[in-house]
Amino acid sequence: MKTYAIILAAGRGRRFGSSTPKQFLKLSGKTVIEHTISAFEKHRMIDEIIVVTSPDYVSKVEELILRNSWMKVSKVIIGGETRQESSYFGISSIEEDEAYVLIHDAVRPFVSEKVISDVLESLKKYDAVDVAIPSYDTIIKINDSMIIEDIPSRKYLWRGQTPQAFKLSVIRKAHYLAKEDGFLEATDDCSLVLKYGLADVYVISGEDRNIKITTPLDMYLADKLFQLSMTNLAKLPVDLDVLRGKVGVIFGSSRGIGKSLFQLLKEFDVKVYGFSRRNRCDVKDPKDVRDALESVYQREGAIDFVVLTAAVLRKKPLFSMTYEEVIDQVHTNYVGAINVAKESFDYLKESRGHLVFFSSSSYSRGRGFYSIYSSTKAAIVNLVQALAEEWMDFGIKVNAISPERTATPMRFENFGKEPSESLLSPEEVAFETLKVLTLDITGQVVEVKLK
Repeated sequence: MKTYAIILAAGRGRRFGSSTPKQFLKLSGKTVIEHTISAFEKHRMIDEIIVVTSPDYVSKVEELILRNSWMKVSKVIIGGETRQESSYFGISSIEEDEAYVLIHDAVRPFVSEKVISDVLESLKKYDAVDVAIPSYDTIIKINDSMIIEDIPSRKYLWRGQTPQAFKLSVIRKAHYLAKEDGFLEATDDCSLVLKYGLADVYVISGEDRNIKITTPLDMYLADKLFQLSMTNLAKLPVDLDVLRGKVGVIFGSSRGIGKSLFQLLKEFDVKVYGFSRRNRCDVKDPKDVRDALESVYQREGAIDFVVLTAAVLRKKPLFSMTYEEVIDQVHTNYVGAINVAKESFDYLKESRGHLVFFSSSSYSRGRGFYSIYSSTKAAIVNLVQALAEEWMDFGIKVNAISPERTATPMRFENFGKEPSESLLSPEEVAFETLKVLTLDITGQVVEVKLK
């Protein structure tokens, strides 16, 4: 049977308090609904996607379909005044007599491949499947006078999520019966199946991350989840041969990760050019960066990707740093990234290429003795996410590599001798960077961890 995903995006977001429905607000470089649809578009078991939206946003959804080149979105239909009505319209648009149907809130952008797979696997045995997580809070039942009537045991109280999944014949009948009864109060689809006793509803475990964006606080938390989430390269298909013959530039190629990446790219027949202070190219100076890129372009006629690995770390408390040490770190680690981005833009726009910066595992939290370094690495993540959004329509991908402790000369200078098994090698980080350069992802922080 075919498998449909119905994305409910007709809500107006009255509780959110924005003139724009929350599913169309930007989150980590894309609208919320783009993240949501992409999760189903990428899933191998989803055949078609139906988007249900308000009449004012049909053209917006169609624009997103073209921008993202989604192949599975087969219909964009107008929803109703309630969630129940929108779900009914989505189900009614399916022509088959029987199919698998997943119904998902557009404002749950963190739905995972695992949850979708688990739901579909359960549909082989059950006619209706829900997704939920245990309630960690005590739930109280009150009356109209705000007096507690009951405090149910948490053991049997779970919080519902989506997607909810059904055999088409079952959920179609549930909605038809509700329509005949004039029942309009269902807040989800499983409740209709239960109301009319059409099937047992099996529950699979959801994920805490699969939050529903309802309030401005949810949007803030979602933004932080995206910022702190890491792309898992192990789950993504990688074809390193696509790099052969490409033209690349590395700033910071004289040692450490940059040097290892330079050597590795050579092995894959990439026309790679390296620049650093050793050959009088300082990323703090935009003219140095401009001249370096122009020299490569004049020789090769194209630049397909640019990688910046250059960084400075002075491990000491701020009160003992000189202003020169502070400025050198900020200008190298952050202003240098801005210089590389601005000077690379025209070349990467022409090639629809890739810009890769380096963050650090220390970016997520400021640490003593790392005040300048960790804050500049946090700034890199914000810069990557912003540029990914700004440059998306130009076809430019912008990502950050975030390695754990790595055995580089910079680390040795600040920490001395450490057990080798506690550190990544520069070659390991370089290889993961190589993978990123082959992928069609943008705005991502790619974590490299010790195995």
